[in-house]
Amino acid sequence: MPLDPDVATSTIQKDHHDSWDTDRVLLYNLGLGAGGRPTDPAELGYVNERILKVLPSFSVIPGFEAVRPAMQGPGLDYHLSKMLHGEQELVVHSPLPPEASIVTTPAVEAVYDKGKAGVLVLRADTRTEDGIELCTNRFRLFIRGEGGFGGDAGPKPDPWEVSGSPDLHVEIPTLPQQAAIYRLSGDRNPLHIDPKFAAKAGFDRPILHGLCTYGIVCKALVDNLLDGDPTAVAGWSARFASSIYPGETLVVSAWRQDDRILVQVGVKERDVVALNNGVLRVR
Repeated sequence: MPLDPDVATSTIQKDHHDSWDTDRVLLYNLGLGAGGRPTDPAELGYVNERILKVLPSFSVIPGFEAVRPAMQGPGLDYHLSKMLHGEQELVVHSPLPPEASIVTTPAVEAVYDKGKAGVLVLRADTRTEDGIELCTNRFRLFIRGEGGFGGDAGPKPDPWEVSGSPDLHVEIPTLPQQAAIYRLSGDRNPLHIDPKFAAKAGFDRPILHGLCTYGIVCKALVDNLLDGDPTAVAGWSARFASSIYPGETLVVSAWRQDDRILVQVGVKERDVVALNNGVLRVR
């Protein structure tokens, strides 16, 4: 049985000890395309270590490193080319510092049966070595062709509705080399760099990391709706609806609703929705 929920969720994962410095944060920010306006004081905060801004979405980098061993651990036997990142959820407990030594506790929280696909929910709880809770990340991964094992289908998504004109509508071009830069932060999945591997997975060419799009959009919301203050973010969740090819243009639309910002992202060149059901919670 390729996916065995009981074995996967009962396996105890090892804590992952990690650290980051300003260089690692700078590399992540560059992977999102930061620095494109080199004389803009607000933009300099992402590329100058002396005034460095740390987006809460940076936490997916150490979080991903922690859950990586669990991704194909006991009870999870599948080929990597069948895996797509379906959703990401982040809860921010404390603002991320520019430098930190951390411990992340990973877990396979759930394995759901969606019929044609299985869904893995990987959880990463990150704290500083002296015990300050920083964040919780949940990675929801769709494993194509691995459903139908008779398991729980999982909860239904929360309602997501908007009305009226968006409070933000902005176009963000991605770089042709965007995936090549972003992968240096840790996600070396060949789907994002190897044309032959991408073709086996059913794509015309390598695609952009979903978490790169996730970070680009988080930055756009912080810059345009939160006065450039990343510490104002309490949480950020989104569903990846369609893949993006490096070099395409993201069209970000956002609606403010009290302490939430609802978000949808399209691809200008193909007129498709790339990210939907986005919810950024504000402190």
